[in-house]
Amino acid sequence: MPPPDLLDQLRTRKLITGSVQFEPLFGGRTNMVWKVLGESGDTVLKLYRNKLRNPMFRNDAHLEALCLRAFEQDGFVPRLQATGQHQGDAWVLYDHAPGRPWESGTAQVASLLRKLHGSTVDLPLPSGRNGSADLARHGAELLALCSSSLRDRVTAMRPEDPVPPTKRTCLIHGDPVAGNILVDGSNLTLIDWQCPAIGDPCEDLALFLSPAMQHLYHGAPLAPDERARFLTEYGDPETVTRYDALQPWYAWRMAAYCLWRSENGSTDYEKGLQLELKALEDRAISE
Repeated sequence: MPPPDLLDQLRTRKLITGSVQFEPLFGGRTNMVWKVLGESGDTVLKLYRNKLRNPMFRNDAHLEALCLRAFEQDGFVPRLQATGQHQGDAWVLYDHAPGRPWESGTAQVASLLRKLHGSTVDLPLPSGRNGSADLARHGAELLALCSSSLRDRVTAMRPEDPVPPTKRTCLIHGDPVAGNILVDGSNLTLIDWQCPAIGDPCEDLALFLSPAMQHLYHGAPLAPDERARFLTEYGDPETVTRYDALQPWYAWRMAAYCLWRSENGSTDYEKGLQLELKALEDRAISE
């Protein structure tokens, strides 16, 4: 159950009325989330845990609220109902989106991300990582937080080919993994907007295609034909070519992140680390 004083706050604001039930949702890995089953419709309550600092993914309730409001008319985000504070942590309440976490059909996801990246919505968002030098710095920051013997192995596998920053930045979701994409027939909904940015669209492509993230949220990495279909259906050859050049850098940084997570108690990231290292090795062999 949510904290009693938070429930009192929601009732005072008439955001929950009458008889309601709460079902914990366990798809997220940072915040506390409940499905609220109410007489007038189901909602989702997310209580941010801002004391948990993640060096890869920002966790900002204000940014999530901004994006939900901005894209409310576009049909691919839940409708925001309210935001607030509870004992120093933020919370958001939004309509429950129908559907199940994404399992198959990469073309649908590619079309959704292309639509997002083509948006003209102007929001005051932080800048994303852009170019290989930026990714190299970020990966080094992550590895500096690690202490196991694997740190040296990951460090040694850092790519060498530089890729300059792009001027074609846009609004990116920042965490479009399978668990954050709900599918209801032909309709897709993007949830968990706590780390959007103005950045390189390749960042979103890399996160969705990441072997580690697909393993964690989908059960297995994508097959080669699924990856190819995704990149074809995205429909922007210039961005796809850029992603291909940056892919080793994204894999290396993700390996560093998986090592950090596994060293901090998330043992399910150990397999993700091995998958990203294999992706780096396979790329090196192919070249």
